[in-house]
Amino acid sequence: MKYILIIGDGMADNPVPELEGKTPLDYIEKPAMDAMASAGVLGSVKNCPDPLPAGSDTAILSIFGCDPMMCYTGRAPLEAASTGIMLSPGDIAYRCNMASLEDSGAPFSERVILSHSAGSIEGAQSDALVTDLFADPAFSELAKNAGMTVYPSCSFRHIAVQSGASAEGLILAPPHNYLNRPITDILPQGGKNAGTLRALMEASFKFLDKHPINQARRAEGKLPANCVWFWAEGTAVKLPSFTEKYGKTGGVISAVPLCHGIAHLIGLERVFVDGATGELDTNYAGKVDACVETLRLHPFAAVHVEAPDECTHNGDLPGKLEAIRRLDALVVAPIAEKMRAVGEDFRILILSDHKTLTSTRGHDGDPVPYLIYDSRADNKTGLRYREIDGARGNYIANGVDLMARLFEQS
Repeated sequence: MKYILIIGDGMADNPVPELEGKTPLDYIEKPAMDAMASAGVLGSVKNCPDPLPAGSDTAILSIFGCDPMMCYTGRAPLEAASTGIMLSPGDIAYRCNMASLEDSGAPFSERVILSHSAGSIEGAQSDALVTDLFADPAFSELAKNAGMTVYPSCSFRHIAVQSGASAEGLILAPPHNYLNRPITDILPQGGKNAGTLRALMEASFKFLDKHPINQARRAEGKLPANCVWFWAEGTAVKLPSFTEKYGKTGGVISAVPLCHGIAHLIGLERVFVDGATGELDTNYAGKVDACVETLRLHPFAAVHVEAPDECTHNGDLPGKLEAIRRLDALVVAPIAEKMRAVGEDFRILILSDHKTLTSTRGHDGDPVPYLIYDSRADNKTGLRYREIDGARGNYIANGVDLMARLFEQS
């Protein structure tokens, strides 16, 4: 028996007026997932426990059986682990986004944030910008005094590590939850270190706003990456072993550091795919091939697709619909076909980690639908994979309990 987890990041949603009052999962044609929902078990699950933040960090920890209420120290340490960054006592890790602030004459603190990802900036440009920033003499001096080091990651997502500072009382805002709003009330707050981070962010804007790469991006009609945004702070983390808990080895296929960091910390293989971008243009076929190869070596494989979430953050409703369609046609269907072709019995768990709302372009921690399909059974429920049908099935109040159901251990 082989076991497969497929996460469509942020594909669950609330009803959207532009979609006749339906959610994207209800509106879009997705024959593979709907057929599996009809034949399998459908329900809903809450992956983001209150009062922790609703996001992929808390949600995906839950999905992999790690209770965020016990082990969550912040998102950045999980992402740091994906590249082997080791945090020492007294270190604070941050996500360091390349963000876009509006072009206007307003003071820095009154500018509107347009994009948490600088319009999904290309990795090479993002790396060049953050490298030039930390090499600039004026900014470098500020960073040195703050104990701040940056680790470029070939995407809009970098990791920064600060030594000898305190996160006590620190309040940092996830930029994707405040798009098209002034940053006045979401800049770092809470204690001396908040002032240090604010100063670094403002200094980054002064340097990056006029950088030649950003001038070229504007000329091409693209958003500038004119500010670094620190958030998702956290200290060193230790997670329980996946194999000890479930008796299974496996690998995690993803384009985002968070998933690979969690995989590394729980003892699963990190599987990298050339051309996997975390965007709509990701290498779907490569992810399918990587899943099949992982299952040749292990009983378990997880495939994470980021595109639905990123499209929603970018305010791209057609893109979100297309991301769900591609997940269905280019990931779910071919994985099932390849498993059937080799005559292997398999079980698939498919779900959204959290909701990402078209209405706000931000995350929501409400329950999301899940489906578990078993190639040996056909329950003929007639239900589809969508929020309204998930709510008719079994409700799981704690996402930590879900993985055991995939493995028939609950």
